[in-house]
Amino acid sequence: MRKIHEVLRLHFEHGRSKREIARIINVSPSTVSDYVARAKLAGLSSPLPPECDDAALERLLFPPSEPSSVRRPAPAWPTVHNELRRKGVTLELLWQEYKAEQPDGYQYSTFCEHYRRWRQQLTTSMRQPVAMCYVRPVRSAQLSN
Repeated sequence: MRKIHEVLRLHFEHGRSKREIARIINVSPSTVSDYVARAKLAGLSSPLPPECDDAALERLLFPPSEPSSVRRPAPAWPTVHNELRRKGVTLELLWQEYKAEQPDGYQYSTFCEHYRRWRQQLTTSMRQPVAMCYVRPVRSAQLSN
């Protein structure tokens, strides 16, 4: 769990140095610097508001990032799926080919994530071959024997 509240209390109320705070709380000095810088950007100062519990403080200092508005060209997933069946073809190799064609395309991890989502939408079925057998028509003359 993050120790944001304690870092800010020691920094603002007690005036401790960032190295001291890092040693006391057992975190890196860069983490302390990051928390203090984020608090200053959020306009927080001493004393912290009483309604600022750990969850509210974390939401204030670490707001969720907005999803990218850039639309990237999607590859032909059925083609990717069929190519993966060939010997020696990997998802990384297909991504490299895709990236050569679409320089603004997905990065490798996103490419893999989108492929796995697409693959989960496929219906799985087990095709069993049916034995085709010839059934001779029965004639009425054969029934009387």
